[in-house]
Amino acid sequence: MAEKDNINEMDIDIDSEKKEVPEVVKEEKKENEEYEKFCFMCHRPESVAGKMIDLPNDICVCSDCMQKSFDMMNNNKFDLSQLMNMPGVQFLNLSDMENMIPKRQQVKKKKPEEKKAEPVFNICDIPAPHKIKAQLDDYVIGQEYAKKAISVAVYNHYKRVATNTMDEIEIEKSNMLMIGPTGSGKTYLVKTLARLLDVPLAITDATSLTEAGYIGDDIESVVSKLLAAADNDVEKAERGIIFIDEIDKIAKKKNTNQRDVSGESVQQGMLKLLEGSDVEVPVGANSKNAMVPLTTVNTKNILFICGGAFPDLEQIIKERLNKQASMGFIADLKDKYNNDKDILSKVTVEDIRNFGMIPEFIGRLPIIFTLQGLDEDMLVKILKEPKNAILKQYQKLLELDEVKLNFDEEALHAIARKAMKKDTGARALRSIIEEFMLDIMYEIPKDDNIGQVTITKEYIEGTGGPLIAMRGQELITG
Repeated sequence: MAEKDNINEMDIDIDSEKKEVPEVVKEEKKENEEYEKFCFMCHRPESVAGKMIDLPNDICVCSDCMQKSFDMMNNNKFDLSQLMNMPGVQFLNLSDMENMIPKRQQVKKKKPEEKKAEPVFNICDIPAPHKIKAQLDDYVIGQEYAKKAISVAVYNHYKRVATNTMDEIEIEKSNMLMIGPTGSGKTYLVKTLARLLDVPLAITDATSLTEAGYIGDDIESVVSKLLAAADNDVEKAERGIIFIDEIDKIAKKKNTNQRDVSGESVQQGMLKLLEGSDVEVPVGANSKNAMVPLTTVNTKNILFICGGAFPDLEQIIKERLNKQASMGFIADLKDKYNNDKDILSKVTVEDIRNFGMIPEFIGRLPIIFTLQGLDEDMLVKILKEPKNAILKQYQKLLELDEVKLNFDEEALHAIARKAMKKDTGARALRSIIEEFMLDIMYEIPKDDNIGQVTITKEYIEGTGGPLIAMRGQELITG
């Protein structure tokens, strides 16, 4: 009886082991089912090229490329140059190609259309414009009109994605153009917006874009960055946001005899991208020449936000305004608009065209709004009011050393005045505070008795020092 019990126990153990193995295999199969194979020679995915032929070292070749190889070998006139001319073919040692195709460069399969019963976005889940603006207010100081405009545009855009043209009325895309001086918060506004909406965001720079065939990034590289931000999920990327910064750098070059490879030609190449088209982009790389698969992304539901400082645009606006009111007895003085800090808000499409942007490009950015330059009071608010304000960051750092950090109101205005002189907007605040906090952050960990530090106006202006208080004592001058 004992032997039978032992045999039964062994059978139970064997059965339990047999049950565990298929679960692991199922998990691996499920992971593999999310991705599809692609041809190592022509880079087409299995959904386009058909069933793949598996070769050693996890290399797959489509039947078309394999047949071409056999045809060349069967012919007596076997010419290696024919094989070399095939797109994407390189002579490599198979033993050197182990782990050559990482998982991040595999193409994710598109879900079958019949399974798309539930919409990706529910209209009820999209926050209303006033709620979007209220969340932006916690992080971005000022720029009321810009926050209002971007909230309404994003709300309408994602309503368009959610409805997915439920009837014959098709809603147009609401691409945006932001114009504002450097350091006014253009990039920060878009970053905050994408974080609040929890959608994939790609931030790219227009200065590196060139016409196809020249050194630099192709225009499609902006979509490949969004695909990478969406973890190579095409469906997720097709409802994301692309922010193209420094868009003013692709304006038409004036008075030049050289070919304009990074100006007007880039604008013309971006027209279809902004309007909505199918774009073939590499997965896991920025260059189409890389040995990676290509996938198709439709830009119809991708929201494009372009931003730029547009230097000298103020002068173009002043010339237009002075020309309008320079005749007759009621003519304005020529220097009337010289001290107008809100001159950018008077911008028109004609001014942007005179700057060097082609009309077709401007027409695909229907929402144009400006950001104000920052004054002293706004800089002071930026220092202390946002949720992640610079002062709060330093106070948190010193709290870890059990030291309280305070800033006098006059000291904040002194910092703001120094930032105004640098003329780089809010970016100057961090560098100024870093300079004055260096000695404090260095000296405080030396003495465990320090309990409180107060930054004064005299310390910022260089005529005194900070006020330091020991634990349980009154403030003393540092």
